[in-house]
Amino acid sequence: MQHKKNPHTFHVPVMGLAFTIDSPIKIAKYGISSVISIVDDILIEKMNEYYSKKFELPYQAISTKVEDYRAKRITSYLNTVDTIVKQKFENLKKSFEDKTSEFEKYMDMLPDFSELKQNFIEAIHNNTLKEDAQNWIQQNLVPGNIDVNIMTKLDKVNYNKKEALPSEYNDAHAALRGFANSNLTSSVVLSAGMNPRLYAYFENFNDFFPTEDGYLKKKIILKVSDYRSAIIQGKFLAKKGLWVSEYRIESGLNCGGHAFASDGYLMGPILEEFKNNKENLIDEVSSILIDALKSKNKAIPAKPLNLGITVQGGVGTHEEHEFLLENYNIDSVGWGSPFLLVPEATTVDSKTINTLANATEDDLYLSNVSPLGVPFNSLKGSTNEIIKNKRIDANNPGSSCPKKFLTSNTEYTDIAICTASKKFQSQKIEELKLEGLNENDYSKKLAKITDKTCLCEGLSNAAFLNYNMDKKGADEGIAICPGPNMAYFSKEVSLKEMVSHIYGKSNVISFQNRPHMFIKELAMYVDYFSNKVEEVKDSLSVKQEKYLTNFQNNLNDGINYYNELFSTTKEAFENNKDHLLVELEKLKQRLFNIEIPVLTTA
Repeated sequence: MQHKKNPHTFHVPVMGLAFTIDSPIKIAKYGISSVISIVDDILIEKMNEYYSKKFELPYQAISTKVEDYRAKRITSYLNTVDTIVKQKFENLKKSFEDKTSEFEKYMDMLPDFSELKQNFIEAIHNNTLKEDAQNWIQQNLVPGNIDVNIMTKLDKVNYNKKEALPSEYNDAHAALRGFANSNLTSSVVLSAGMNPRLYAYFENFNDFFPTEDGYLKKKIILKVSDYRSAIIQGKFLAKKGLWVSEYRIESGLNCGGHAFASDGYLMGPILEEFKNNKENLIDEVSSILIDALKSKNKAIPAKPLNLGITVQGGVGTHEEHEFLLENYNIDSVGWGSPFLLVPEATTVDSKTINTLANATEDDLYLSNVSPLGVPFNSLKGSTNEIIKNKRIDANNPGSSCPKKFLTSNTEYTDIAICTASKKFQSQKIEELKLEGLNENDYSKKLAKITDKTCLCEGLSNAAFLNYNMDKKGADEGIAICPGPNMAYFSKEVSLKEMVSHIYGKSNVISFQNRPHMFIKELAMYVDYFSNKVEEVKDSLSVKQEKYLTNFQNNLNDGINYYNELFSTTKEAFENNKDHLLVELEKLKQRLFNIEIPVLTTA
């Protein structure tokens, strides 16, 4: 038994906590894959109740007093989603006879080059479909995947009263168990870096091990920023008998959510390295996997397992989409931020959709609001930002921190608390007052403390608002985290319109002179590098000097790669080659003019 091939060449990545929490219920029936965040079990429990009532499914509330409630809530909701998607998909398949049917919408949204679509057209032309239409539909149509995302570093220890629970009750561990125990046949996307203890925990679940014919009921997808990270993590998991079925490459800066910047490695060169080394990656990791499976007395696949390479971050046009697929042999392209303007696909409140649609390049910025201490893509004018600033102006900064998913600081407490919490910020401000700083320095340090915002609430509130679900605690508004690409999409669109845009049948971008995704990412990295140089100019260390020099060299290598790419890849760039090369030269000069401070020795 094998997974059927997905009919689309794009997927909708995880966004926030709420924005794709029910995307599979909305779009999986059309063969479109999407990813659910399984961080917030409070939101998940509410969504389970909401959809169980809507579709008249049995629902049993899972209280926080129930042992292992977090994992059980996740399992229950994922099973509900699975049931609803299957039910909707069956209804779609049965609707073939209705000329305005969902079936017709399914087929219409497929790309014209789709093998499935071509076979369907041929069957109609040859008049063979009418005789056994339902049999053909059952054999050929597939729904989109119901994949899940776990941020590996969100793995805080949990407590029973004041006693720490075993590691399997940590947040990420429990989320993984929730997915593993579900009925889903799909993938878990692991993001935010390597967590060896969590990776080892996968061994407890048979669904992650292959059968002799290479079937995997549950697959592992790694979100990575470069080839080196991929092969290190792939080998680590292979030693445990676990196969990474897909490496999902994401731009370090030209993305939504948290921005995990690379050391100056750019998207194009990274994709080139994966393209050139894919077979080597399969061979190296496969041999390790087979040895591990033998040692565990597990089934040995008869042939190497499939390996997919996908990419996401900043793509916005059909031309970019096609180039990624064809030039780098990519299996699927992630379209994230643009889908925030598609209510048929994502869950965003109408006020935020309007703010997103009107956002300019200046309204989308890399902020320091995340309690994780990682740069975070933010939107000016979000209701979360407005509420936070009102509290600061009223000398009452900080959140009550009801969910505690991002707790990591033990500066003042034995049990970690969140840097966006009222508890942390009030203590930090009292400390700051004792430093005797001048007004300017005090204001700067105060702003750094109070800038942190409640993302646990902010990234989940859109669902509570959209579905009128009861919610406890103070209002934190909506925090939303689109990538810079959002600036070029300026109106709410239907699912059909967005899919049509992706496949080049229409265009929903009215913005003039949108930069190419490679140029946009490079410009962001030059800005990022400039800021890093400025940060350390008065306190440079040997380590920092080495880091900055390596960063600059990597950017220069990327510029040289793009210069060659734009100059020689005629079909893709013949119409805008001169413009791209001019923009590239400007960025090269900007980078050249940034001087790394010289380390002085005593």
